[in-house]
Amino acid sequence: MTKKEIVKTISDDCGLTQLKTKEIVQKTFEAIIETLVQDPRHRIELRNFGVFEVKKRAARKARNPRTGDRVEVPAKFVVTFKPGKEMEEQVLRLEQEEIERERQRAEASRIAKMGTSVATETSITPKSPITTTAPLHSTIDPITNTPANTSNTNNTDSGDSQEAAAS
Repeated sequence: MTKKEIVKTISDDCGLTQLKTKEIVQKTFEAIIETLVQDPRHRIELRNFGVFEVKKRAARKARNPRTGDRVEVPAKFVVTFKPGKEMEEQVLRLEQEEIERERQRAEASRIAKMGTSVATETSITPKSPITTTAPLHSTIDPITNTPANTSNTNNTDSGDSQEAAAS
């Protein structure tokens, strides 16, 4: 969600203009930043929301992943945020709902697969033997996928001559 979307949501809920709401939201953000920088404790606690705090991160040694060389990382100040109890509970509820939805999807998928396999098992019918009209001594033409007669293509001789050739 962007600041613009936050402004729109708040202005719709409160009945204020977006311009006035944007000014209020911007002033709130500026007050948070100013307090974190100027307050000697560098801490803002918003009940049921969370705590913003500036902490000093100690200097450390690291490695450049590209070259593998050891690098000194200097100490620096960082802003941390610890969510409040109410926020954590709502996020945990969101996580539990997602787990439940995933479980239901898996169960539905399992049931659907079982239904498909049961339907497949009950609908199996014995296949009829393949019959062709081509003579036994012919082959299938791979280009046209039709029987190609390797003997006489006219088939003008009678059945007697074929029987004589066979015996």
